[in-house]
Order: sequence, then structure tokens, then C-alpha cells
Amino acid sequence: MEMDILYGSITVSCCVILLLWVWREFNKWWLTPKKLEKKLREQGFNGNSYQVFFGDQRWSYRMIKEALSKPIHISDDIEKRVIPHILKTVDTYGKNSFMWVGRIPRVHITEPELVREVLTKYYKFQKNHKALDPITELLLAGMGSLEGEKWAKHRKIINPAFHMEKLKLMLPAFHSSCIDIMHKWEKMVSSGGGSCEVDVWPDLEHLAGDVISRTLFGSSYDEGKNILHQMKELAELAIQVIQLVYIPGRRFFPTKIHKRMKQIDKEVRALLTGIINKRLKAMKAGEAGSDDLLGMLLDTNLKEIEEQGNVKDGGLTIDEVIGECKLFYFAGQDTTSTLLVWTMFFLSRYPEWQERAREEVSQVFGNKKIDFDGINRLKIIPMILHEVLRVYPPVVELTKETYEETKLGPYTIPAGVQLMVPQAILHHDYEIWGEDAKEFKPERFAEGVSKATKSQVCFFPFSWGPRMCIGQNFALLESKLALALILQRFSFELSPTYVHAPYTVITLQPQHGAHIILRKL
Repeated sequence: MEMDILYGSITVSCCVILLLWVWREFNKWWLTPKKLEKKLREQGFNGNSYQVFFGDQRWSYRMIKEALSKPIHISDDIEKRVIPHILKTVDTYGKNSFMWVGRIPRVHITEPELVREVLTKYYKFQKNHKALDPITELLLAGMGSLEGEKWAKHRKIINPAFHMEKLKLMLPAFHSSCIDIMHKWEKMVSSGGGSCEVDVWPDLEHLAGDVISRTLFGSSYDEGKNILHQMKELAELAIQVIQLVYIPGRRFFPTKIHKRMKQIDKEVRALLTGIINKRLKAMKAGEAGSDDLLGMLLDTNLKEIEEQGNVKDGGLTIDEVIGECKLFYFAGQDTTSTLLVWTMFFLSRYPEWQERAREEVSQVFGNKKIDFDGINRLKIIPMILHEVLRVYPPVVELTKETYEETKLGPYTIPAGVQLMVPQAILHHDYEIWGEDAKEFKPERFAEGVSKATKSQVCFFPFSWGPRMCIGQNFALLESKLALALILQRFSFELSPTYVHAPYTVITLQPQHGAHIILRKL
């Protein structure tokens, strides 16, 4: 009798647990998404009806795969290739539209005033960490992945290293890395009888990575180069993971990619720990701090710890410093290399702008070495760089998320809804930029960004507001120097073998390289 009662109790308990689990999953995968959909539609947002489990992911994946299967003409809109699913949704349902990322609705934000609010109120609209596989956190570390007080602490400590007077000290390192590539191209052109076809993309990637190694580690440059190679492989593996359909718990699968990523991360951490500890030991022994990024970061960090009395309240741990170093590598290399490669692409297409930029470099520098003051006097080159960033932004979309019900302009955004700001659409919007929105016209920036945008938040290649990329000035200074050196030495045009295939692997890159014919001047 007692056993019967026991078995009965166990059976009832199991049934209750099963029912609770079924209810929780039913609420998670059906009731909650349908409630969110109803709230969005009531406010005028439109999109496809929710499809359980997959949402819009299956047809989005098919559209992206089809778009990437073939190149486009150099004059075609990049949106059709890099964000075809978003473009289709906006064309079908209008600017106030949404898509489904699995069970989560993602609202498109395309009005400048709403964009301003989303990017200003970073404490309400936070980074969307759910959009990435957790294994990719091995790559996307540092300040860019933080929120709230932690982000504010990191920003405060790192910010001094990126002040313009500090960047000025890094110009020799920028110059050394650029000159190495210039010498390589000059040898290739000479052996080719005055002209040569070069895939400039891998060289520009190398240039940007080399700059990071020099500016981050200074005297530890050789060790930094080793880390660069490791981080490049880690980035390539992370991109492979990101492109897969996300499966909950996948990070725990002992796949070959996951094992290799963890091995690289372990090796990089060991190398960085050694460099950092060596530098800290030297600083504690009274040796002067270095002018490289790591030296400035550690110096500011030690001062902050002394002021606050402990690491918890005021400074960064060694592990957090390592995270920032990894972020410098990834963000610093990708942003600059993509800006330079698309600038060479556009100047190849528009030789009149190439010649105008070359004339400016000649007038400002003559036969003198390129210096900081001269770079600040350039007018044409900044116009060109801004227009390249507008037409081909490094990142084509920004995604945020609400964690509580939040007001956004006239709308009430429920908790759990993602907000996506598509730069690739806003940067090309006819209503904002005029009938020539999709044309390459650097003159629109002749009087600066504010005048070109009419003070609207419609141009933000480095994001906008309090969380604007801390390395913006670093990337632009490096790009101006590199472009000036290229223009002094070469004229260039697209090769007949060039295949136009922009695609996104976090940043907008040339899928089949950038084959350009270089001619020595």
C-alpha cells in the first residue's frame, strides 16, 4: 500500500513537472512571440506573421545564400547583396517593419530622430548579445561587449590613450607599417615593367594588423606580430561559427572549430599575460611608461587603482586588460583595412577624385615626409573617406535590445524586442540625402559631416552618441596617412580581373579580393 502511494506520488510529481515544462516552452515559443507581435502591430509596425521556432530565419538564409552566390556590377546597390532579407522586408512592409529572428521580433529603426534616441540612450537600448554564439566571445571581448557601470569604467580608463595628442605620438609607427607595404608594391611594379596587378586586400589587412602590433606593444612588436597571426585565425574561425544557424548549447559541442578556438584563446592569453606582466614589472621598478597603447592603458589603470584603493572599484584586472588588447586587434585591423580597400576601389572608379586627392597631397607635403600638421590640413582626402564610409559603411547594421518596456518616440517597445538600425539603408536614403544618395559624391562633405547630414543622425559609420567607437580618430588618422603615401607613389585602376562582391563578415569586405593595377609615378 505504501509503495503504491509512493509510486502514485512520483507519477503525479512527474506529470506536474512535465506539464510545467510544456507550459513554459509553449509560453516561450508561442504565447510570448504572439503577444509581442500583437503589441507591435497595434502601433503600426508590420511584418510576416510569426512562424514557430524559425521565424523568418529560413527564408532569410535562403535569400542571403542566393545573393552571395554571384557577384554584382560595380554600380549596383550593395544592399541587394549584403542585406537582401532586410531590404525585402522594408520594401514589402515599409520603414516601420519588423522581422523574426527565431522567436524574437527585430524592429527596423530608420527615422533619424529615433536612431538618435536609440544610440543616445545606451542604458535602455543595449547591445544584443543573443545575436552571437557565446563561443565568439573569445574574439569579441573588451569594452565593446560591456554594459552599464563596467562599460563606463573601461571607457574612462581607455579613453586617454586615444586623445589626439597621444595619437600624434603613434604616427611614426603608422608610417613604418605603411612604408613596408609601399616598398613591397614598388618592387612588384618595378619587376612588372612599371605596372603590376596586385590583390591589395590581403596587403591592406596586413598593414592594419601591423599598425596595431606596433602601436599596441611598441618594443614588444615581434611578440605582438605572433599574437596578430593567432587573432587572425581566431577571427576566421569565429566568422565560420557566426554564419551557422544558431543552436542553443552549441558552444559546448566538442567540434573541431570550438577546440581550435579555445586553444588559440589559451595561447593568446598566455602571450598577452607575459607581455603585460613584464611591462608592469618594469613600471613598478620605476622605468618610464611607454608611448604605446598598452603602456598608456596600464599607466592610467594603475593611477585609477591608486585613487580608488582597489581594482574592484577603480581599475581593470589583468584579464580585463587582455580583453581590451584583443578588442584593439580585432576592431583596429578590420575597420581600417576595409576603409582603405573600398577607398582604393572608389578612387579607381573615379580617377578625377584620385587626381584631386593626389594634387592635394603634393601641395600640402611636396617632397617632405608626411607629418601630423600636414594631415590636419588635408581637405579633399577627409571628404573622400567620409563618402566611402557613407556608401560602403564598415558595419551595415547595428542591433540593440530592450530588457524592459521602453518608450521610443511615439512608440512603446516591449521587453525582449530587438531594434536594428540598418546603416546600409539609412546611408543611402533618398529622403535624407537627396536624389544622388546612391552616387559617390565626396563634395557633399565639403563643409563637414554636420552640414552634409543637416545635423540628423543618418551617418554613423563608427556608431554615434556616448558609445561611439573610441578608435574612430585612430582609424581615420591611419587611413589618411596610408592613402597619402599610396597617392604619392602610385596611380591605380581596377583590373579587368576584378570581381565585385562585397559581403559582410562582421565588417564589409571584398569576397574575392581587390585586384587593382598599380602604376609607379
